Amino acid sequence: MPTRTQRPPRLRDVADRAGVSLGTASNVLNHPERVSAAAIERVRMAIDELGFVRNANASTLASGRSGALGLVVINLSNSMFVDVARGAQAAARAAGHNLLLADSADDFGAQGDNVDSFNEARVAGLLLAPMQDSSEHVARLKARQTPVVLINYDQGDDNLCTVVVDNEQVGYLAVRHMLDIGCRRIVFAAGGDEYYQPVRLRRRGARRAMREAAGAASFEEIMADGVKEADGLTVARQIAGRGPDTRPDGIIGVSDSLASGLVEGLSEAGITVPDEIAVMGCDRNSSAGDCRVPLTSIAMKGQEMGAAAVRLLLDEMNRDGDHVHQRVVLTPELIVRGSTVLP
Repeated sequence: MPTRTQRPPRLRDVADRAGVSLGTASNVLNHPERVSAAAIERVRMAIDELGFVRNANASTLASGRSGALGLVVINLSNSMFVDVARGAQAAARAAGHNLLLADSADDFGAQGDNVDSFNEARVAGLLLAPMQDSSEHVARLKARQTPVVLINYDQGDDNLCTVVVDNEQVGYLAVRHMLDIGCRRIVFAAGGDEYYQPVRLRRRGARRAMREAAGAASFEEIMADGVKEADGLTVARQIAGRGPDTRPDGIIGVSDSLASGLVEGLSEAGITVPDEIAVMGCDRNSSAGDCRVPLTSIAMKGQEMGAAAVRLLLDEMNRDGDHVHQRVVLTPELIVRGSTVLP
């Protein structure tokens, strides 16, 4: 005769095994601060003995919201966003939340789909790390009263928490470094300026540093099609075609990927880095192409950004309307390596 499949243990079974009420068992899972240490221990032992697994869908239906946090990043190929995810995950886990991650692969439409998926899953709150204005995506989250914090993009919204690194200071530090090592013909190579806020801000900081230098060096801006390694290769070939007296002696790539392409292209043309031309990036991306010279860059404090964003998100989730929106700005740090300074 066929046998009936044994049903999985339910929370009521856990409560009965532990000798506590169903409400107490539920609090152990959802509000442990309301339960005594002894009761928590009994319930956890019952969970282990029975092999109980929480039904996340049922919990979401009951509360209208899951206990998970969402993180949508524009592109995980940039290690800064990997660092953001690590910092956010550590902070979320310390607070008893799981972190769900989605990569938009540099596709704004995919970013919107990811936001909608997490919104439909009723995440407790969402962290969004875009590269361009995402007001429409934020509006959809707010329509469902989902708390949201922006990372690495300042939308200028006073009703929204934001955590950014000072990207204007990134460009400023890059130019100051080139001046400090003696460069007198400096190029700032960028791309995607129309859409990418970090690019615009880094350029602004570079210009400010040059104004302060008061004619100590010449300054040229070269616009590429984008910020990838291939864009750096294109710029490098343009520069390599100039005569030695008209080439720059220092080039700042607005991203590490672009700077990596610069180093590769200059090297292919027989121009040594940093002997003839110093090259640096601006976002400390360890995932940039295997650069033949260790790349000087600017540390973007990704883990700190992720952790700070989670703290702001949790505060908004737990304050019941008493939350004060904040704009947190982290200070970047110059990391000097072999592409600008000989060992």
